[in-house]
Amino acid sequence: MATGGNAIRGTRVGAGPMGEQDHGFHADRVAVSYWDALGNETVRYFAAGIPEEEIPETIDSPHSGLPAGRDKENPPAVAKTEPYKTHLAYVKERRTEEEAVALLDDALKQLRDRRGQS
Repeated sequence: MATGGNAIRGTRVGAGPMGEQDHGFHADRVAVSYWDALGNETVRYFAAGIPEEEIPETIDSPHSGLPAGRDKENPPAVAKTEPYKTHLAYVKERRTEEEAVALLDDALKQLRDRRGQS
């Protein structure tokens, strides 16, 4: 089989002439810059007609993972993460020591009554 010069091999159907620069209509857009605490700039593009209140004030920086804001001089601070709480920690927030003792005594009494160990 002879290999010839097949001009359409590897092109999309309907792609138009090779080297075509216009690939359709580009909507108007606005560039918004965000900076993180390390000084990294991230640019996000939004539709030109979008209301200002719909453009987010902060984003997560793809460079550092830190929050990034629109004010270069005052980037958002890293939010303090709460340590993991155990189930017991949540219970202690809801109950006083006296309530805990009363509940434990009641539960032990019910257990002993079921086992016949009064």
